[in-house]
Amino acid sequence: MLLSIVIPARDEAGCLEPTVNGLVEHLRSEDIPFEVVIVDDGSSDGTYDVACGLVASCPEVHPVRNSGRHGFGCAIAFGIGRSRGEAVAIFMADSSDSPEDLVTYYRKLDEGYECVFGSRFMRGGKVIDYPPHKLLLNRMANYFIGLLFGIRFYDTTNAFKCYRRNVIEGLQPLISCHFNLTVEMPLKAIIRGYSYAVVPITWRNRAVGVSKLKIQEMGSRYLFIVLYLWLEKHLSRNDYNRRTDSEVLPSERGFEERKNA
Repeated sequence: MLLSIVIPARDEAGCLEPTVNGLVEHLRSEDIPFEVVIVDDGSSDGTYDVACGLVASCPEVHPVRNSGRHGFGCAIAFGIGRSRGEAVAIFMADSSDSPEDLVTYYRKLDEGYECVFGSRFMRGGKVIDYPPHKLLLNRMANYFIGLLFGIRFYDTTNAFKCYRRNVIEGLQPLISCHFNLTVEMPLKAIIRGYSYAVVPITWRNRAVGVSKLKIQEMGSRYLFIVLYLWLEKHLSRNDYNRRTDSEVLPSERGFEERKNA
C-alpha cells in the first residue's frame, strides 16, 4: 500500500529539509512504500527551492506549487489531488509530528481501519513546549466538539491524521480553505460512517519559524465548519453516509470506546 504524505508549506525554508530527511529516513528503514508531496503555498522565503533541492537525495519527494487559492486547507486539498497513494497522511513541515507515529498510523490501516487519528492528550500521548494559552483554547475547543458530536475523541483540531483513499473520495467536496480543514476531514469521516482508530502520539512545538495559525482569525471559521457538519449529522438523514449502521462490521462497533478507555 503506497503511502502519500502531504506536507503543506508556507515560508518553511528553515525547517523543511530536516523534517523531510528525518521522515524519509524513517520510512525507508520500515520498508514502507511512500511518496512525499510538498505543497508550496505562496512562500516568499525560498521554500519551493528547498523542496526541489531535496529531490536529488530523496526521489520520493514531489514538490508542487499551489496554483489556486492559498490557505492551509487549500494547500492540503491541492496536494491530495496530486498524490497517488492508497493512503494519505497530513504531516506538518515544522517537525511537530513524529515519523514513528506515522508508521503506527500505517500499520493501523493495515489492520483494516479506514482512518487513523492521533491524540496528543489520551493516555500515552505527549506534548512538548505547547504554549499555555493555545493549550487552554485547544482543550476547550476539542471538548466542545466531542460533546456536540457525542464522540470520545478530543483532539480533532490536530492536522496529523491518515486516511485511506476511499475515505478521501467520500469526504468531497472539501470546503475549508484554512486550518479548519483539520476539523472538517475527521468529523466528516466520523459522521459518514468510516471506521477509525485513535492512537496516542507525540507533538512538539516548532524550533524554527513562526506558526501560521492565527487564533483571532480562525475562531469563526472553526465554528462555521463545526456547525455545518452538525447540521449534516442531524438533518441529512444519512444521505452522505457510505453505508448504513446495519452494514458496519461487528468488529468495528465500540472500538472508539475501547481505544479511549
